[in-house]
Amino acid sequence: MNLSAIAKLKARFPALEFVLLVLIERGGDNLAATFSPEFADVAVYVIDAAMGEEIPRKGGPGLTRSDLLIINKADLAPHAGVSIDAMRRNAAARRKGEPFLFTDLNTGKGASEVIAAICRVGGLIMD
Repeated sequence: MNLSAIAKLKARFPALEFVLLVLIERGGDNLAATFSPEFADVAVYVIDAAMGEEIPRKGGPGLTRSDLLIINKADLAPHAGVSIDAMRRNAAARRKGEPFLFTDLNTGKGASEVIAAICRVGGLIMD
């Protein structure tokens, strides 16, 4: 279904042939939801820092097996009583050396690091 949608996009917008990256979102808020990495070249899992520092500790297949974990809205953590340091420790323990990044994509902080990480994990060359 996703590949069909991309094909339709390419037919409608021929300039997409030059686009390096197409992001397909799978919605949902369940940490235990089925995680299917075979449907993507690079699997990126995004959580919200304001959800709580225990979220990375809880694990779940998306968090532990994705190619990249993004912890977004890091700027909101202090307002939600969340320790970024604890969240970093919990993520590092669950990810076992796999990459994770903190971002604040409302302001763009961390966006270039996300793009670089996706390209690195996916074996893409970035100019």
